This record gives sequence, C-alpha cells and structure tokens, in this order.
Amino acid sequence: MTKLNLIIPLLILTIQLVNAQSVESLKIKKYTQKNANEIITEFSEFLSIPNVASEPLSLRKNADFIMSMMNRKGIKNVQLLHGKTKNIPPAVYGEVLIPGAKTTLIFYAHYDGQPVNPEQWNQNLSPFIPKLYTAAIDKNGSNIPFPLDGKYNNEWRIYARSASDDKAGVDAIINAYDAINKSGLKPSYNLKFFFEGEEEKGSTHLDEILQENEALLQSDLWIICDGPVHQSGKKQIYFGVRGDTNLYFTVYASKRPLHSGHYGNWAPNPAMMLAQVLASMKDNNGRVTIKGFYDDVIPLTPSENKALLTVPSVDEQMKTELGINSAEMRDKTLSESINLPSLNINGMQSGNVGKMASNQIPTTATAVIDLRLVLGNDWERQQQKVIDHIIKQGYFVTSNEPTDEERNLYPKIIKVIRDKNGINAQRTSMDLAIVKKVISAVEATTKDQVVLQPTMGGSLPLYLFEKYLKTNTISVPIANHDNNQHAENENIRLQNLFDGIETMGSLMLMK
Repeated sequence: MTKLNLIIPLLILTIQLVNAQSVESLKIKKYTQKNANEIITEFSEFLSIPNVASEPLSLRKNADFIMSMMNRKGIKNVQLLHGKTKNIPPAVYGEVLIPGAKTTLIFYAHYDGQPVNPEQWNQNLSPFIPKLYTAAIDKNGSNIPFPLDGKYNNEWRIYARSASDDKAGVDAIINAYDAINKSGLKPSYNLKFFFEGEEEKGSTHLDEILQENEALLQSDLWIICDGPVHQSGKKQIYFGVRGDTNLYFTVYASKRPLHSGHYGNWAPNPAMMLAQVLASMKDNNGRVTIKGFYDDVIPLTPSENKALLTVPSVDEQMKTELGINSAEMRDKTLSESINLPSLNINGMQSGNVGKMASNQIPTTATAVIDLRLVLGNDWERQQQKVIDHIIKQGYFVTSNEPTDEERNLYPKIIKVIRDKNGINAQRTSMDLAIVKKVISAVEATTKDQVVLQPTMGGSLPLYLFEKYLKTNTISVPIANHDNNQHAENENIRLQNLFDGIETMGSLMLMK
C-alpha cells in the first residue's frame, strides 16, 4: 500500500472527528487535556472527604470544599441554601448571569454518598482514600501512583466512594465552566449551579430548599448530571426518571425459636411464609401479579416509542458481563423493562446461615422491597396495592409488634412499615424546543450516536422541581456503566470524567 493510500483514510477519519465536534467543544477538550493534573489532584482531594449522607459534619466539609472550588473558578454569588428544618445538609448554589440573556439553565448534581462497609471493598482499597488503577480491578487492573508528570491514560480509573455517584458530576460541571471561562468562550444563557447534599437519603428536605429559594431558582431547564452513560459506551440523555418507594415486612410465628426436629411440620416457619407471600407477587416471566399494579401507567408518546427503537441493544453484552443466562422479563429488552414499574426484593433475613446455621424454626422473617415507579404511578397508591395483595393472601397486617390477643386471633401476621419519603416519577417531553437544543449540544461533543432514553432506570427527585418550580428537567449522565455506584469498589473511568467536562461545557454554550 502506498503512503498516499495510508494517509487518505487517516485524513478522512480526522475530518469526520472534527466535523462531529464543535469548535467550542474542541477548545474545552484542549483545556482539559492541558490541565488534567490539576483537575485530577483537586478531584482526589474532594473524594478524600467522607460524605455519607447520615454524617452532617462531613457533609458540611464537602459543601465548603465545593464553595471554594466555585469561587476559585469564577462562579459568582456562591452561597448555601437552606430549608425550614434546622441542621439539614444545605444545597450549594452559584451563578453566572449573562447581560441580555433571556434563558436560564440550572446544572444539578449531588455531593452526598451512600454508606460504606470498608470490609466489603477490595483489600487494597479504602472508600475515602482515592487510588488510581490501570483498568477495572475485575479486569486485572493494577494500582499505580498518581503520575507526577500529569500524564494520564484515559482508561485508568479512580476508586473511591462517590467517584462516580455523584462527585464526578459536581466536578465535571464546575470544571466545565472553568474551561469555558479560561478559554475565552462566552455563554449566551444565564448559568446557575445547584449541588444537593441529601439525595442519597431520598432528598427528604429538598422540597423545603426549593420553596424557601423559589425566586433564586427560577429557570427554563434543569440539567441533571447523575448516573451512567449507555452500556455501549455511547453518551446518552434521559428525559425522565422512575420514582421510588420501599416497604418493610416482618412475618411472625412462634414467640421463641424451636427445634426443627421436635416441631418441624407442625410449627409455622416464618421464613417459608415470607418466601411464599413474596413469590406470589410475581409470575415466572417477571410480571408483577398484584392487582392494578400497571393500571395507572401513562404510555410512552410516539416520539418516546420512536426513540426507544433506536436505543442500541446491549442485552447479550450485559448477560455475558453479569454472568446471567436470561432476563427476568424474557419478552422485554433492558430499555423496555426500565420503562415499566417494578418490584424488587432488596433483602431477606431469617435465622442464620453458614457457620452460624442451626436446626431451628426461627421466630420471625424480614424483608424489604423496592418499588420503582413510572409516570402515572403514585408512590402511596402503589404501596397500598402491595398491602392489599398481602391481605388477600390471608394475612393480618399491622404496623406494630403483634399482641398476644392478635396472635391468638390470626394464623398469619405481618408487620408492614411504609416508607414515608417516596418519590414519584417524572418525564419531560422530547418535543420541547430547548430539549432539542440539548440534544444538539451533546451531539456536538461526539462522533457517535447519542442514545435517547425516555426514562432512566434509577430514581431522582425530579418531580419536585416540576411541582415546586414549574420547570422542566433533563438528565445527561457521564459515569461509566460499570462504576459500582452504591456498592463496594466504586470508580470512575478517566475518559468518562474528561468527556463529562466537555459535555457539560457544550451544554453551557448552547445557542
């Protein structure tokens, strides 16, 4: 092959890449590459601050760190926003107001994180000591020191709690504005920044913060940076999120544990009883059998159904990656499944297993279930459907420990504790003019297809923005899909962090 024949394909590929990315996006990419060492160093310092949602003092340190970042990078009017309840984690706010701008965007991420059990993490990891690895640990990645020369491989990963969920979102948003500011680029929209400190606890007081600061938080669109990109590695946009609520069950049997030989076949076993009532809630194809469970679902619009058809299939990829042979709903793709309400058993407990196992009939069995909701579902109504189903299985339902009188009256007793902080689903129309600008802005950062998903599988409190601020939301996630969020060995792939800065920057520069 001649040199000319070699050069021409490379030239075509280069032209395609440049054409796919806007001039502004390329400037942000250049800035990120030049300042990678400073970005990673600051990010690692951020990750070193514990941020478990139940520890308010640590959360305040995170809020202070974010405020310092924002002030250093030219964001104005930086302040903490509070609700009526005292001592709740504040939201961190800042703004960049553009003279003459008539449109306002608010960028959202959260700085609190899930609880950690250090013993469950890889033996070489500690949740709040960020470490750099050459690849994913389960793909034989090895620990290396952070490079002194500032040269990073985009496939490397940083391991720490909230590396992906959601300090990466906070970091990408703030550094995106820094890149814009220092590259001489000019936004045409007003930009506001809102970083929540209570998302992992269900955003319990977010409604208070929104109501107390309603005037300050007026905008045309909230852009949410949370969650993973598509499993194919392509960037994606979510137009809605599922709601979420929980129910906690305890089934009661004998008042004291019994010898399984002396009383087996005679004394009711609460573990078996609970397993049976839970099993009655789904059929063999994963469809929930509870009466009316799907009745109030608002169907996808023609635009949303059309978008769903273009989502790349990753079902076989994920089966191989996860080591499973089939999906629970065998007639639905992954994308179709997350657009339906779901019922999941988060955990069950009764008696002991392993070395602590004994031949006994336990006294109680407990479980917690997780209900994911889609547009049309109401979380309290969905809870009640489950409770009504349990009653139909012959159970006496109580919210307290059963009395001796109740034990004598009812053969089946279950205590049900309702989650009182459920959230409903939310979905923004794909046909809005500003939404189409968002799509174009993300497309300007990549040569690949941008995946458009009507609904995210996870949950965020986005219906609160719609309820209290009468505004629309859209989610643009950045984390790698295998980031282990909410679990041990959480991580962020560096390419995803750098791409996230570029994506957030392009959104800030929408025309």
